[in-house]
Amino acid sequence: MHWQTQFAGLASEVSSVSRQKIDQVFSGLDAFSLFISSQVREDVNSSWPFVTVPDYSKKSEKISELFGFKRPSLNFCTLVREDEKEKWASFALESAPGWYQNSLDNEGNKYTVDELMNLTIPFVHEYNYTDNFKPIPTQTTGSVLPTWQRYPVEPEILGLVTTNYDFFAVTEIAELFQISSLTLRPTLGFTQLIDYSEGPTYGQWVIDSQIVQPITEDGEIVGIIWLRLPWREFFDNLNVDGLFGMIAVLRSSCDIGDGVVVDIANEVSYLIDGSGAVYLGQFDAHDAQYDGNLVSYVIVDNDIDEEQLPEGYCVHKLTLDLYPTREFEATFNTTKPTVYTSVVVAIFAFTSLVFLLYDFFVGRRQRKFMERIVKQDQIVSNVFPTAIRDRLYESGQKGSDPEGLLDPLGGGPGDGRAPLADLFPETTIVFADIAGFTAWASAREPTQVFILLETIYGGFDKHAYRHGVFKVETVGDCYVAVAGLPEPDKDHALAVCRFARDCVKTMKDTTLKLEVSLGPDTSDLELRVGIHSGQVTAGVLRGERSRFQLFGDTMNTAARMESTSRRNRIQVSQVTGDLLVASGLSAWITPRESKIFVKGKGEMQTYWLNTKATKGSESSKSKGDMLGTSETVPCSSDSQSVHELDGSFLNDIGTMTKTERLVEWNVEVLTSLLQQIIASRGEVADANNASVKEKEAAIGTGDTVLEEFVPIIPLKRFDAGDLSKRQRASSIDIGEEAKTQLRNYLATAASMYQDNPFHNFEHASHVTASVKKLLTRIVNVDEGNGLTNAIDDVNLVDMAGHSYGITSDPLTQFSVVFSAIIHDMDHPGVSNAQLVKENTRSAQIFKKSVAEQNSVELAWGLLMGEEYEALRACIYHTEDDLRRFRQLVVNTVMATDIVDKELQALRKARWETAFADTLVRDANLTSDDCKATIVIEHLIQASDVAHTMQHWHIYRSWNEKFFMECYAAYQSGRADSDPSENWYKGEIGFFDFYVIPLAKKLKSCGVFGVSSHEYLSYAQSNRAEWVREGERLVEEYLAKYKEMTKEQ
Repeated sequence: MHWQTQFAGLASEVSSVSRQKIDQVFSGLDAFSLFISSQVREDVNSSWPFVTVPDYSKKSEKISELFGFKRPSLNFCTLVREDEKEKWASFALESAPGWYQNSLDNEGNKYTVDELMNLTIPFVHEYNYTDNFKPIPTQTTGSVLPTWQRYPVEPEILGLVTTNYDFFAVTEIAELFQISSLTLRPTLGFTQLIDYSEGPTYGQWVIDSQIVQPITEDGEIVGIIWLRLPWREFFDNLNVDGLFGMIAVLRSSCDIGDGVVVDIANEVSYLIDGSGAVYLGQFDAHDAQYDGNLVSYVIVDNDIDEEQLPEGYCVHKLTLDLYPTREFEATFNTTKPTVYTSVVVAIFAFTSLVFLLYDFFVGRRQRKFMERIVKQDQIVSNVFPTAIRDRLYESGQKGSDPEGLLDPLGGGPGDGRAPLADLFPETTIVFADIAGFTAWASAREPTQVFILLETIYGGFDKHAYRHGVFKVETVGDCYVAVAGLPEPDKDHALAVCRFARDCVKTMKDTTLKLEVSLGPDTSDLELRVGIHSGQVTAGVLRGERSRFQLFGDTMNTAARMESTSRRNRIQVSQVTGDLLVASGLSAWITPRESKIFVKGKGEMQTYWLNTKATKGSESSKSKGDMLGTSETVPCSSDSQSVHELDGSFLNDIGTMTKTERLVEWNVEVLTSLLQQIIASRGEVADANNASVKEKEAAIGTGDTVLEEFVPIIPLKRFDAGDLSKRQRASSIDIGEEAKTQLRNYLATAASMYQDNPFHNFEHASHVTASVKKLLTRIVNVDEGNGLTNAIDDVNLVDMAGHSYGITSDPLTQFSVVFSAIIHDMDHPGVSNAQLVKENTRSAQIFKKSVAEQNSVELAWGLLMGEEYEALRACIYHTEDDLRRFRQLVVNTVMATDIVDKELQALRKARWETAFADTLVRDANLTSDDCKATIVIEHLIQASDVAHTMQHWHIYRSWNEKFFMECYAAYQSGRADSDPSENWYKGEIGFFDFYVIPLAKKLKSCGVFGVSSHEYLSYAQSNRAEWVREGERLVEEYLAKYKEMTKEQ
């Protein structure tokens, strides 16, 4: 066949397939837009623009498969009016974690919700492309078009999350939107974009198309779907047999203008070959000798009358011109019989090789198949009791599905298989809930919450195995287990009671140990347990994420036993108590003082299970005892495996006081920061540095602490090399001498705290926990950023700018945490005004901010002792480091004096000056240092009153302690007024004029990610609860104080 005829046929097929694919793209986008608008109409809780598309990632994935693109970019945007911007910012911040998680679950990429939220800009913005892509508030006036849901959700090439990016900041998209809004039709443009279809480091500028598909409501555009149409990938997947050696020139009917890097032509060329399409450039690349072989078709024409549009607007009509190449002509003009012969020989050789290797591949397949069976068996055995697991396999083998053995949980009603369910007449169920967990978790980082649960539940799992108890599930912080099924056990009540006793003991031991690593209040967590016996319906509830579940009145009653139980107690029902008595174990239970009321059942007599059985009272042994195990075994090994606890001081942790445990926790916190400092500079400093020693001696010898306060602290600038070193900080050993000195220093500091109800070492540790949590929220922004290429450097510089340099220097972080620990040292439990009135020695020296200045003086003087030289060498090694450390400690501690009106007015003025144009970053280093200094001061202020921005129970507990301290001062004549008279109204004012504004500042500075939203939410919730309950609580505080003093 003549080559010209062959080319004409292939070119005609290419054009036809291209038009079909383009039509498919526009049809798919149109269907998606109709689906979204119908979803909003049907959902009574949704209205434009505050719309989130359910399962957006899954739906976008299916549409992308229809288009045939490997790495699509599909964005859903809503039109936000000027008066809706503030409400939109709140909506986006609250709703983003939900669809982020949904997308991550579907796409399975490496990011977490917290990482995406830390990268999310909390306002509608655009980027300053000339200044490291720094985000700035959108310059668009009137309505904006923020990007909302995106597929895929992972950040793009520059590590940027596009959420809240104003598409109107892109001139071409703004023009396409304008055309769509006038015509209510989809529009397509020609633009210059980075090609990252081969991965995030591809980075070649190409000409692609952007499609804007309008979403309408009542004849008006309310949003769009934006799709990037990658032409190289489009031509890559034409699936035309025999296609090679063809030049495709794509031409636009519009003059385009300037691009991001170079001027954009209205034509672009590709080489379509058998191995795929190759981008050639922004020009007509065909050979002029083939002008006569041109095959040309219009592949995009949206049929829009341009006379409807304002002057200057152009609707792109795309024409595809196809030309042959010399290679194409040579192939059809040349016969190569030797090539055909070689192909036949190769086929014969390949066939022989297949037969030779057949046995090997079959054997490997069988091995993989058996490995899959073994892994599945392990998974199913962890979820279901052994007998139920075997029945599941048997059911799968009998089913019609040939894969039934590998998918025993598939199916449901109508699949021909009956559900696996039975009635078990004799069982005992236990519910064990961690009392105080919700409040404790509100003050912790997510990883700490899971360390606690994994450690505790790991110990419970071991006890369940020992006693023959089956773990049904964990619902939040509640552990549910059962005995007596699926294999009958006449001693089911006995087994569960032994299990519950061991769990209570394990809970005590584990929380004592974990307080060293998880911080204040961990040892206050206790278990509340309820047990009930009776019949239960149990089986496998099939479907997605099938589980073995229990149903019936016994389950409900057991839950009631737990909810009406008490901390550190095990409540058993009358039925369970009777079973224990029948087994000769009446000494195990004690009747509860009064009957309890149970919803749906009325009054019930219950019993307390004694946590230690009376010797000689056991008439039988549980399965665990038959194995020769002791009755109660602390699971110290479990906590060791989850979170390392080293040092000889932990060998007898049960004998340590709460203060000693808090000291060890603070040691671990500061040690990790010292590791960061040493890793950053590369070595421990020389403790005998003469110039540093001279500077140490000079500090504090002249001015008072308050006079050392400065409005701006110069911080260390960002260094990518330092960050790379800090990623290996966990392997740094600060030395036994330095760690011993750190422990001794903190123990001495703790002893210098007075025995106040509120201003004590426990409260200082609580403040430290909040500081650590907020700093972690900042520092986590930098985690996961490697240093593999220049783009990563851009990301890291941007993240350092995001925190105004706080993340750049581990010494800054150490200084703030150190300040939190010592900020109330030797606090007398009365106000600064009272100290001045009493003319105490410290008041004579400091005049104002007396307690705060005294704390700095005492803590600094202690640190400068000869016995802490090795510790100081870890903290700083130059005069500049020492000067910065001292200045950070002074500023941070002084910020905790919130009563001094002059200081507060100064801070307020500095905030308003620095953040007048919120989050618009000044490139001037002094400005960043100023903002960093102010952020640090507000961080410590928020942490100092963190109880007001945490769970209600935490707030109530510390509020009561502070009342007791203030009332004791009043009773001892060290306060002018009775605090109980104005405590209720005073707290409301404190929330309105200090706490809530402070929480809003944390949010508006844009540094702390989701934690700022969490703090504000808790503050507003606690304020509302105090309004309802405050007056009653003040009466309770007063009565409790009087009762305490009466007993004394």
